[in-house]
Amino acid sequence: MNTNNAMVRLQKACKEKSPLCIGLDTDPSYLPESVISRFPSPAEAVVAYNQGIVEAASQYAACCKVQVAYYEAMGLAGMKAFSDTLKLVRGSGMIAISDVKRGDIADTAKAYARAHFSGDFETDIITINPYMGFDTLEPFVEAATAADKGIFVLLCTSNPGRDDIEKLSLTKGGTVLQAVGNRLNELANRFGVGEGSTSPVGAVVGATAEEDARALRDAYSRIFFLIPGYGAQGGAARVAATLLDNAGGTVNSSRGILCAWKKSAELADKREAGTLTMSDIVGAAEKASEAAMKDLQQAFAALKA
Repeated sequence: MNTNNAMVRLQKACKEKSPLCIGLDTDPSYLPESVISRFPSPAEAVVAYNQGIVEAASQYAACCKVQVAYYEAMGLAGMKAFSDTLKLVRGSGMIAISDVKRGDIADTAKAYARAHFSGDFETDIITINPYMGFDTLEPFVEAATAADKGIFVLLCTSNPGRDDIEKLSLTKGGTVLQAVGNRLNELANRFGVGEGSTSPVGAVVGATAEEDARALRDAYSRIFFLIPGYGAQGGAARVAATLLDNAGGTVNSSRGILCAWKKSAELADKREAGTLTMSDIVGAAEKASEAAMKDLQQAFAALKA
């Protein structure tokens, strides 16, 4: 295994700098009209906001997660914004995670891998949906290995309806979640993961299921986690901290950072007057990023005390 693949580099950055992942799931509605109106298009305003956040908050985070849906919704201009945002993140030295949740068979999977591991939408790590079968993971694993990239496979998500499928019992025993997790453990064994390292295959594990956090972290102790659900989705720092144990992980915060200006007491008058500037909202995002980093670090320190 190449010990410099994107997942290993992310694991190292999370240990050395911060476990925070900034979610650049930037919908134009997350920007005030006084800012949007200064740009030729909403997509250009989004890129400018993303750039400001990357430049101001990169000291507090190891990576950024870019959810493609928000960019697809803006059409062709949005897809250019997606490409530009990935370049900004990777150019800053942070790891870029493209939240695309791809999952398909054979040559189609290979095409998806080419689309996101090279070319206009090149990224470092992508999210994968395994529910068309475990054979669909193989083309992504092969492509990630060849290009020193990584994949995060959906395991335990953060949405309220996750139990509709993930907790279903199988006739052969166990649950759907456990079947996926067992396959991920097999992949980790294939890569000969040792102490202080990880395979290019990680898992998405939400921070909202407190009762499951310790069991999940111990069951998949050598797998690096992408942890959504912290912050605006209601996940507590103590749950995220539990999931950061063992092989570690990165904790995503999107709206809590992107929309921090909406709750800033310092910006109340400007919000009321409709005079917010790009500098104002980037500053609020920077403060929220620092606060999230400290919250996670303190929760993890308390867990290990």
